Formats: sequence, C-alpha cells, structure tokens
Amino acid sequence: MQKPTVVLEEGAVCSVCEQSVLEGFRIVNRQEYLRCLHCKATVMAQKNWPVPDDERAIYDLHNNDSADPGYRAFLGKLVLPMLDRIRPGALGLDFGCGPGPALAEMLREAGMGMVVYDPLYHPEPSALERQYDFITCTEVVEHLHQPAEVFRQLDGLLKPGSWLGVMTCFQTRDDRFDHWHYRRDPTHVVFYREVTLAVIARRFDWTMVVPGKDVAIFQKPLEFTPQGA
Repeated sequence: MQKPTVVLEEGAVCSVCEQSVLEGFRIVNRQEYLRCLHCKATVMAQKNWPVPDDERAIYDLHNNDSADPGYRAFLGKLVLPMLDRIRPGALGLDFGCGPGPALAEMLREAGMGMVVYDPLYHPEPSALERQYDFITCTEVVEHLHQPAEVFRQLDGLLKPGSWLGVMTCFQTRDDRFDHWHYRRDPTHVVFYREVTLAVIARRFDWTMVVPGKDVAIFQKPLEFTPQGA
C-alpha cells in the first residue's frame, strides 16, 4: 500500500518496530517469511510482495456490504468496544476503509462524525490534515509495507487522549503458520502477535487493551513522554 524505501530481507531492520533485525523464519510455497527478534512480528520478504496491479485486483474482489448482517457482526467486534470508550458525537477517521466503508456507516448510525480515507479507494489528502477523537483501522495493518511509518502517521492524527482501534488476525501458533488462512492471502505481508502490538504501544506511550479476539484498542496519552526520557 506504500512505496517501499527499504529492502526487507534477512538482516534488515524490522519494518514494524525498527528496533531489531529480521531473521529467517519460514519458506512456504517459495514465499519467504522473516521474524523480528524484538517485537516478534512475522513479515513477508519484500521480493515476494504482489505487484501493485495484482494487489489492487485482489482488493477489488472484497465484498464489504454494510447491509450484510454477518459482516456487521464481524465489524462489531471493534465497533462495540470503541463505542464504550468514545463520547457521543466524536469525530473519527476510518483509516484504510476500502471500497465500501461499512464500519464508518455503522459508527455514523451510532451518532459519530466520520471521515474515511483509503490510499486506493478514498485518497483524499485533506483527511490526513487534521486530528481525530478516534481512529479505526480494520483489516488494514496486515497489508502495510511500512508499518512503523504508518503507526507514526496514525499517532500524529490522534488528538491527545484519543483512541485507536485495530483489528487484525493475531498470529498465535507457529506450527500452524504454513496452512493458516490469513497467511494464504497474498496481500497479507505482515502478521502481528499481541506482544507485537504491545511493543508498538510502548513506543508511542499508548495504553493498550485487548477487549476480544483479534482486536486491540490503544489510547494516546494526554502528554507524551518519549522513551528513555
């Protein structure tokens, strides 16, 4: 989703935490995966990323129908715990909303003001020129070519004291990785453990809770204390 600036290969700096180097982890059907020694993220080697046209073609197949009860229940895993934390009428950003911003529609129905942004389907620069009371990021972070850069961007888009909700399928079992359904999507190039997200939270001094399976909610502090200060 972003133009790469580094080559992700064994010995490269982790693109998720930027705190350690990547080591070899797995080769599955000629696709090479690497593991960060610090945050425990698993990333696909850059040489195996899909080309942009193929990536877009896969995204175009996604059916994100906001009227589908099953899809709404899926999104509810993030929507409901977010609504427990944000005030009525708050302004939110659905970052990486895709072609059908169903989550934004659900939050509007709950009385929230919503702005949508997606680099392919809703590439409105003005959406990234203000700060928000909350940000949702659903089934997005596993696609990021430069996760650390995007998390820095999200931190800048959050008002002090505001919330970031992330939903992605957490990696839990290395012995099941080869046949894991989430790995088989060729646009999924980075996989997070709960500890990976905790490392990201500490980097920005965010607090983090995991209210349910595959969901993490972060709160930006009212005042930022840099690590090591």
